[in-house]
Amino acid sequence: MIRWQDLHHSELTVTELYALLKLRCEVFVVEQACAYLDVDGDDLIGSNRHLLGWQDDRLVAYARILKSEDDLQPVVIGRVIVSHAVRGEKLGNQLMERAVASCQQYWPQHALYLGAQAHLQHFYARFGFVAVTDVYDEDGIPHVGMAREVSQA
Repeated sequence: MIRWQDLHHSELTVTELYALLKLRCEVFVVEQACAYLDVDGDDLIGSNRHLLGWQDDRLVAYARILKSEDDLQPVVIGRVIVSHAVRGEKLGNQLMERAVASCQQYWPQHALYLGAQAHLQHFYARFGFVAVTDVYDEDGIPHVGMAREVSQA
């Protein structure tokens, strides 16, 4: 059973923040062998939110939601992760359903955007996202920009 949290950054405890940064580092930096600055200054500002999925006391799923101060910009879903230990259990589907629902709850009039790893394009399409860019390189991994319009809310 997964215990889900949808938290404004100000609601994160030190333990929760440490767990999410650790999971992001394990997957994006170590597993994917991608040296980049994950702690980018966006985690603890504005209206940004964090979705956390816990199995017992272990963080196994996570996504970050960024809301720009510019109301004309889309809300960005990023850092979407399912721990290697639980892949294949369909937690990615639950995580994305919750991420989209959170965006609709807090910012119902905003389009959504994400920079998807190119091989996951079909996964994100299941949630109404369509490719809006050509494939581009981000830290050595092919990505594609994907958007979901407000009308799909």
